[in-house]
Amino acid sequence: MTKLALRLLRHRPGSATATLIALTLGVLILMAMGSLVDAGLRHQPAPQRYAAADIVVARTEITFTDKEFDGETTTSRVRLPEPGTVPAALVNQVRAVPGVTAVATIPSTRPGQVEAILVKAGPEVDRATLDRLAASASARTFAGADRGRAESSAATTALDLLVQVGASFGGYVVLLVIFVVAGLIGLSVRHRRRDLALLRAIGATPGQVRRMLVAEAGLISGVAVALGLPAGLLATDWLHGELLSRGFVPASVPIGPSPFAALAAALLITLVAMLAAVVAARRATAIRPTEALGEAAVEQSKPGMVRAVVGVVTLTGAFSAGGFAAGTGGMTAITGALGMLYLFVTAVALLAPWINSGAARLLAPLLKMFAGTSGYLAAANLRANSRGMATVLTALVLSVGFGGSVWFLQDNLQRATVTQTRDGLLAQQAITGPADLDEVRNRPGVTAVTGVRHTSVLIKIFDSAEPVSARAITSAGAADTMDLGVVRGDLAALAPDSMAVSELQASSNNWKVGDRPEIWLGDGTPARLRVAAIYTRGLAFGDVILDQRTLAPAPFDEVLIRADAPIPGAVPVDALTSQLATDMATSAWLNKLLVAVMIGYAALAAANAMILAALARSRELATLRLAGTTRRQVGRMVNAEQAALLGVALAIGGVIAAVTLTVVVHALTGSFLPYVPPLGWAAILGGATLLAMTTTILPVRRLLGVPAVKALGSRE
Repeated sequence: MTKLALRLLRHRPGSATATLIALTLGVLILMAMGSLVDAGLRHQPAPQRYAAADIVVARTEITFTDKEFDGETTTSRVRLPEPGTVPAALVNQVRAVPGVTAVATIPSTRPGQVEAILVKAGPEVDRATLDRLAASASARTFAGADRGRAESSAATTALDLLVQVGASFGGYVVLLVIFVVAGLIGLSVRHRRRDLALLRAIGATPGQVRRMLVAEAGLISGVAVALGLPAGLLATDWLHGELLSRGFVPASVPIGPSPFAALAAALLITLVAMLAAVVAARRATAIRPTEALGEAAVEQSKPGMVRAVVGVVTLTGAFSAGGFAAGTGGMTAITGALGMLYLFVTAVALLAPWINSGAARLLAPLLKMFAGTSGYLAAANLRANSRGMATVLTALVLSVGFGGSVWFLQDNLQRATVTQTRDGLLAQQAITGPADLDEVRNRPGVTAVTGVRHTSVLIKIFDSAEPVSARAITSAGAADTMDLGVVRGDLAALAPDSMAVSELQASSNNWKVGDRPEIWLGDGTPARLRVAAIYTRGLAFGDVILDQRTLAPAPFDEVLIRADAPIPGAVPVDALTSQLATDMATSAWLNKLLVAVMIGYAALAAANAMILAALARSRELATLRLAGTTRRQVGRMVNAEQAALLGVALAIGGVIAAVTLTVVVHALTGSFLPYVPPLGWAAILGGATLLAMTTTILPVRRLLGVPAVKALGSRE
């Protein structure tokens, strides 16, 4: 069957090429993402401050233990966003461990704590005792190459970023590849039902046909891997250069070829292609040979009830997720909205045949009105070929839905953050860096001064926690230099035992003024702080505002000044806003790059599917021409079909994108009107229209250039 598969591939280059392109790009993307994850997991940053120690005792993470409903205990670990601390009393216990020759400490600003214990030890050191002592203080020991991971540095932050980006985006790409490859292989098998029926009629068993299709998928996958891995190396190298030049990773973090990423990408793509071939071959091998020949002559019946039921259930889940997101707020609403996006796209993929058929009936009067006889033929053809065009509709909806929601979300975040910062800063000047607050406050013309220190806190989420941005401020007079948009409570009530929280976090965690939720400071110190105020401008000022006395003493990062005259060493706050806009654009670049890859891949899938669908209509168009339909009428029919299909895809994808974007933007900013750049929708709608029309009109024009009698005798 492998020889037969090779021969059939040679005679059907169109479908093989479309699948090959999709698989090759899948290997390329997964190779690049896998290399990021591999670099983040395997690279050991060189120790700097801890380089002289043989063993380091430090606290770098916080552990959460929860019990599931079935009684099983789960443990999750979250890396601390700032250097942790261990009790200073542990130093003498470490010094007494056999084999320890010397002990030093990295001091901490928190009383009774040290940042790390540096140990010089011989080969006979009792490592088990050291591990036990460290665990008693929620810390751990680091030795050898692991010492670098004990330090909180730009390198460790970059490694966490690489794992997060590579794993999350790689997961999305895997789902997208499954959608695309399954659709293309299914469309290819569908267009070859004549060949498969003839094979069954001359004695080929169902198992032989399945093995042949799986062999084809394996052969194409092998070529895709051979092409995609070298291209993935180039993509990885380019991505490393961009991440380095934009400051996402330091030069000390290498991102290079990863044999593990290459192996994983190759195996995954091959597995997806072969499983898609097995699924696509199910119908062709599940019926008797005579029935197969009959079905090859006409359009196959509509898909079964299992697909319909699963599609309706998925659609119901999408509406439920949308209603849940609209009725809640904060991160819960964002999670619900993104879940709704994926469920809607999945539901469209499952229900696409019925959507196409219903749209054909609904649009039939319009098509006949504007295209006459060609419009009538277009409506009839859309109804008859509703199943064959399911892949095209899915790919178009996927492109528009993702492009119109996830891409524009970045623009909304940038715009809202800059706007909140501009509206919330009442100070006219700022000193970016350490400064003596009393000295600045006593300068002539100064009416208010607020010290600001950027930090992070950990907030519990289910059985884990996530770091959120925070600010520690001098609360006295802060209302004169910043307007947080307080909607409940009073910022003047901020004290060392209290905090103010953004409306996003308050709604996500169901916090109210007066509550005392447990949080963890950036160094892992637990704290129960009373919610003194809830404010709206969390994108500009962080999710949590602390009194600076809540933290250990440390220099301020920023000093906000309200004054009647220029202060030496200070800059206008407009400069801070401009710098923020630049930093936001740099940060959004990575997200937009990843989203652009997904949209581009979906668009390519749509183009491949439409070209395949168009080229497979040779016999159909030839029959119409021999029955008396002119070339012009056939061309208008195809244009009308494509316009109807495109209109349905744009309408569905646009609604999905608009609802998702509105819910997410409302959760983040409180506004029900998301911002869309002036040329944004024009680019998406125009791009989808250009893609749909050119990938159909050009192949059909080529088919119409072949004499009808000759085309009638050609393969499907």
